[in-house]
Amino acid sequence: MTGSKPTKAVPRTIRIARQAVASGETKAVAIAERCYATIATEDANINAWLSLSKERALEQAARIDKMAERGETLPPLAGVPIGIKDVLTMLGAPATAGSKILEGYRPPYDATVVARLDAAGAVLLGKLNCDEFAMGSSNENSAYGPVHNPRALDRVPGGSSGGSAAAVAANMAVATLGTDTGGSIRQPASFCGVVGLLPTYGRVSRYGLIAFASSLDRVGPFTHTVEDAATLLGVLAGHDAMDATTSLEPVPDYVAALDQPVKGLRIGIPEEYFSDGLDPEVRAAIEKAADDLRAAGCTLHKVSLPHTRYAIPTYYVLATAEASANLARFDGVRYGLRAANATSLSGMYRQSRDAGFGKEVKRRILLGTYVLSAGYYDAYYRKAQQVRTLLTRDFLQAFHSVDAMLTPTAPTPAFKLGEKTDDPLSMYLADIYTVTANLAGICGISVPCGNSKEGLPIGAQILGKHFDEATVLRLANAVEQAQG
Repeated sequence: MTGSKPTKAVPRTIRIARQAVASGETKAVAIAERCYATIATEDANINAWLSLSKERALEQAARIDKMAERGETLPPLAGVPIGIKDVLTMLGAPATAGSKILEGYRPPYDATVVARLDAAGAVLLGKLNCDEFAMGSSNENSAYGPVHNPRALDRVPGGSSGGSAAAVAANMAVATLGTDTGGSIRQPASFCGVVGLLPTYGRVSRYGLIAFASSLDRVGPFTHTVEDAATLLGVLAGHDAMDATTSLEPVPDYVAALDQPVKGLRIGIPEEYFSDGLDPEVRAAIEKAADDLRAAGCTLHKVSLPHTRYAIPTYYVLATAEASANLARFDGVRYGLRAANATSLSGMYRQSRDAGFGKEVKRRILLGTYVLSAGYYDAYYRKAQQVRTLLTRDFLQAFHSVDAMLTPTAPTPAFKLGEKTDDPLSMYLADIYTVTANLAGICGISVPCGNSKEGLPIGAQILGKHFDEATVLRLANAVEQAQG
């Protein structure tokens, strides 16, 4: 099948790709081959892909082509090429989580989200680069080299799902999957100028996700358009017997919801998200997005989330504590890297983890172990859980008076590679507007809303109530349409 003539360009949307296959305008195999040709040309400068699954992808594409030739009804993602962040398992493909400690590990099963994409007719291209174990805001922490932002190669793509965002921005895939523990979908989407969706906690299964912080991790899509994000969420969402944290909440038709007008929706503008430290160009872009929503018939209201200033320290206590527990399993015994010259079991543990984990992962394991240790648990971990409750109450209280909130996704456009690597606190503050949604369990999206004078993308973040992704998507669609 690899002799099929490729299309002239990789389709930019799910609708275009699927219709082209369904109409016979092109073949799914040809679209997949064009993706691989684009990857071969572009990725040397970007480093978004860690491994490619050509055999599986072309088999999937050929199966879709046969269905189209027989005139069968095609599934919703028929022939759509999609990339998978390398913290999600995929049968037959490596799963490194961007770490040396998992080098060579090939999981024997698909994550639930991967299986659902497969069942929906998607063509799974391969695995995407990310910060090690999803710990980072710049994709500079990967053991396999940093990812470069396609919009400006000297800039970071954001993290930890930088490879996923960059692959879409560079048209190497129609869509990708990422994960978001404190902003790792929304911030890269903002930096790369694409759409990134954070579902409500429990909306999408985490089975097959290599865990960083289990009470914070989410799986969600990167796309060029809000409609594509809605389409993918409809495929991914829903209860999964393999993940006890998934909700039984019904899954609405997210694409149909986009047709509903936004007129009359109440939009909250949280004052804490527009304080000192917000780049003036970002502020201006968000204010323009607010004006666009007002012009579409929304009403704007000032709201307060008073515990926002505690979000970063709360997040970095809770996330690191969960990371310390989750990463204890990587010890050189079961799979992955094992120290070759250890003379004792404890020595093998120490040497394997020392060689396998990078600097940032070690920093977070140490911090998490400290806050969980005897004598400090109450002072740090318990206190952080109490503040998390207060942050959640802030959102619940605000949502009594508004339907959604509009904020910046990140305080600045994409910063330069290496700019923050020696200043962890500065790096952590890049997530100041995104960690709150993870702590509260609510949904959100980043949608492009303009560019800086240097041509760097700026994203607007829309935050919504638990399981109200439909309203978030409607508002994001309105912002997108206003951008033309």
